[in-house]
Amino acid sequence: MREPRDVRRQRILAVVESRGEARLSDLADDLEVSVITVRRDVEDLAQEGRLRRGHGIARSVGPVERGDPQAPPVARRKAVALMVPERHTYLYETMHGARSVLYEAGMRVALHIAPQVEGAERPLVERVLADKVRGLLIAPRWRTPAEEEADYAWLAEAGVPTVLMERRPRAGSALHTMDSVCTDHWYGIHLAVDHLVGLGHRRIVLAARDDSPTARALRAAFAEIAEARPEIEEWAVMLSAANAGPGRVREPLDLAARLRRHRATAAILHGDVDALMLVQQLMDHGMKVPQDCSVVAYDDVVAALGSTPLTAVSPPKFEVGRTAAGLLLRRLEELAGPGTAPTQRAELLPELKVRGSTTHVEIV
Repeated sequence: MREPRDVRRQRILAVVESRGEARLSDLADDLEVSVITVRRDVEDLAQEGRLRRGHGIARSVGPVERGDPQAPPVARRKAVALMVPERHTYLYETMHGARSVLYEAGMRVALHIAPQVEGAERPLVERVLADKVRGLLIAPRWRTPAEEEADYAWLAEAGVPTVLMERRPRAGSALHTMDSVCTDHWYGIHLAVDHLVGLGHRRIVLAARDDSPTARALRAAFAEIAEARPEIEEWAVMLSAANAGPGRVREPLDLAARLRRHRATAAILHGDVDALMLVQQLMDHGMKVPQDCSVVAYDDVVAALGSTPLTAVSPPKFEVGRTAAGLLLRRLEELAGPGTAPTQRAELLPELKVRGSTTHVEIV
């Protein structure tokens, strides 16, 4: 499935901001699109003031690097490090929210993109700490519980004010007292299930990823909520795609056929791209959305762009970043004054955006 233009542009921005500048040919290789496509995207972003164009190069419009003798005073201050996983469009929106607050406060932001390999964050964090950053905003990938547990101890000893974005560490862990901001994913699943039950659906499936803290939270929430709803006759949890688990299995997954076996009339999909792919699979099986199967996406990054715009749970991605950046600024201000405010573990509520992929089903 071809990547939506808005998603591709977010990835271009993230790469350019992390490197300072990037050649259009390199961007085309990274994104697996033509140079012409990248050039068109970069021109549009430059017109919006989000990038600067050079000959065959795209440059960041963010504050210049420390050490430039011509830089204004704000650019020579210690930076705040902002770290998100590679190719994670959901968290790129969170990143932009954080940057907007930090830039408004006159902070220099050093953006770092963590590669898709186990343990990628630790060496990057150690590197930015060696550069004497003032604080850290981070959204670790944490594909498995074991990876998450392995990061608790060293991240707790970062030595600078740190705020976790869209992550909720295990209760009682070394990171329990670290500031964090995330979406209330239990409530997001509640919104989706309640919407479908209200439309008469009694056989509902959650097809979710299983390679992130968000995915694990959604699976646990769905099982708890579905079990507690007497209206639901049958429910199941399954992978949303063949490569959606930590094992990265690449075998084809006929999700539409599995829904048929469960006689499901509705499905909740994490995330948007897998939901859009399911709609295509259902069409290939002669099933219509929403007439034969209602579909709710979870993420709402590109859910509205399908030929059938998808009803979606929309986490406050941008606001999660803004709130996390606000917490970090508060911690940095405390370093210059007396007293320490209590740790905050903030949860922001998502909303349900009803579009064309869900409808009533006759209750038999």
